[in-house]
Amino acid sequence: MSTTYLDFEEPLRELEEQIQQTKELGEQTQVDMQAQITALEAVLADKTKEVFANLTPWQRVQLSRHPDRPYTLAYINALTNGQFQELHGDRNVKDDKAMVGGFGLLDGRTVMFIGQQKGINTKMRQYRNFGMPNPEGYRKALRLMKLAEKFNKPIVTFIDTPGAFPGLEAEERGQGEAIARNIYEMMRLKVPVICIIIGEGASGGALGIGVGDKVVMLENTWYSVISPESCSSILWRSWNYKEIAASALKLTSTDMKQNGLVDDVISEPSSGAHRDQEQMFSILRDKLHGYLQELDQKQPEERINERIEKFNQMGFWK
Repeated sequence: MSTTYLDFEEPLRELEEQIQQTKELGEQTQVDMQAQITALEAVLADKTKEVFANLTPWQRVQLSRHPDRPYTLAYINALTNGQFQELHGDRNVKDDKAMVGGFGLLDGRTVMFIGQQKGINTKMRQYRNFGMPNPEGYRKALRLMKLAEKFNKPIVTFIDTPGAFPGLEAEERGQGEAIARNIYEMMRLKVPVICIIIGEGASGGALGIGVGDKVVMLENTWYSVISPESCSSILWRSWNYKEIAASALKLTSTDMKQNGLVDDVISEPSSGAHRDQEQMFSILRDKLHGYLQELDQKQPEERINERIEKFNQMGFWK
C-alpha cells in the first residue's frame, strides 16, 4: 500500500485511514466489524475509480514521478524473477549508474533489458544521478544492444528520465553525439526492440533508448520534448504555469497514441502502478509476451523497414 499521497489522492487517504481504524477497533473490542469494513472498502473502490478516471495532464505528470512508483530495476527483477545479470561500463569512460542493463530470463527466454534507473531514496538518487544519464550511459546502452544483436536476443528498454544530464562535462564528452548515434543504430538493429515508457519520457534523454519496433507507454506517464516546468519557465519566466504547459504540450499517453507517436498504451491498475505494483508487473509481462510473439513472425529486414517507415511518418512538413 502506498504511503505517499499526492494532493488529489487525499480523499483516498482518509478512507484508508477509516478502514484501518475500524479494523483496529474491531480487534480491540472483539466486535465483528466486517460489515462496516466491507462497506468502506466498496466506497474506497468507487472513489479510487472516480479519482483516477478524471486526471488532468498535470496530475498524470505528478503520477509519473510518484516516489512509490516502480522503477526500471523493480520491473526487471519482477519480470525475470531475479534471473538478471547486470552488465557494466561503456568500455571507454566509466560505468554510468543512471543507465542499467543486462541479460535476463523472461519466462525462460533470454532478453536484453536496458533502462534508466532513478533512486528510491535521497542517497540512491544521488548515486543514480536522478535518472539522468551521461554520454557513457548511452554508449553503454548501445554496447549492450549490439551484444544482444550478436547473440540474436530481443531488446526491451525502460524509459524513465527527466532528460539526459545537462552538465558541462557531459557536453564535453559528446552528449548530443551519443544520443544521435543511438537513434541511428537502433533504427538498424536486426533483433526485435520494444521501448516502454514507465515514468517520465523527456527530450533526447528518452529518445536515446526510445527507437523500436514497439514504442509503448504506461497509462500514467508522459512523453515530450520538454517538461511542463521547463516549458513554463521559457514561455512565462516562471514555473507557476506548469499546469497550462502540461495541457498545451499534449504529452499524455492518450495524446501520444492519438497523434501516432506511440504504438500502444498499457493500462495500469485502477489505482495506479504505484498502489498495486504486483498487478502492474503481471500486466506488463502479458503485454511483453504478446509484443514478442508478434515481432517474432517478421524477418529482420521487414522489422527494420517498418521501424524506419514508422519514424519517417512522424511530424508534419511541406
